[in-house]
Amino acid sequence: MNVLMIADVVARPGRIAVLERIEDLREQYDIDLAVMNAENVAGGFSITPPLAEQLFAAGIDVMTSGNHIFDKREVVPYIERQPRLLRPANYPPGTPGRGIWKGEVRGCKIAVINLIGRVFMQPADDPFRTADELVNTLGTDTTVKLVDFHAEATSEKYAMGWFLDGRVSAVVGTHTHVQTADERILPNGTAYLTDLGMTGSHAGVIGMNREDVIARFTSVTSKRAEHAQGDVRICGVVLDIDETTGHAREITRLSLKHES
Repeated sequence: MNVLMIADVVARPGRIAVLERIEDLREQYDIDLAVMNAENVAGGFSITPPLAEQLFAAGIDVMTSGNHIFDKREVVPYIERQPRLLRPANYPPGTPGRGIWKGEVRGCKIAVINLIGRVFMQPADDPFRTADELVNTLGTDTTVKLVDFHAEATSEKYAMGWFLDGRVSAVVGTHTHVQTADERILPNGTAYLTDLGMTGSHAGVIGMNREDVIARFTSVTSKRAEHAQGDVRICGVVLDIDETTGHAREITRLSLKHES
């Protein structure tokens, strides 16, 4: 099974890139399942229901998220009724939405789990305990298990990779918007990458206008940063996963230039 996992999609540049390229990417890499982190889709903060539906219709199968998912109020009722849009599973009980999606592709049962880290992040429940509980709830017939760990610290992400090695097909990090070059398959068959990077404009600072961001670092009266324009890239990974064992056979890191 071939899985495409797309890095945090930031604002209009990233969104347009995905809409224009997802069909070609699915065909080029013979993709069976496309997963995308959607927490920055709407102007860099959260996502709106119309944008989510547009991306689903274009070819995205499941969307994960992170700490910005509830920045748009209209996402609250939507995430309750849309099981393919996830929020971190280790958010407190009673949080709207779900942290895991379970489905089937070509007869293969799949689970996508969304977690958020605690180091340098807002308070959340223990992601390791939550991951352990969720993986244990999945039957042996669910062989392909994918984890998006939305976290700041490299050490916390690596620890999650080792914690779940052999129990899930892949652990990939999101949140920093900076792609790492440490893709590997861990000894027991789990594909790992510390951070998928960012899908959007790389002409600024993690997707935002560089002058606006510099002003925020150098002034106490700066305005809210707008999203950057130009040098658009689609970042992520393609995973080749054995459907019988759930082990990853290959992980290929992507950083693709895109011009609309």
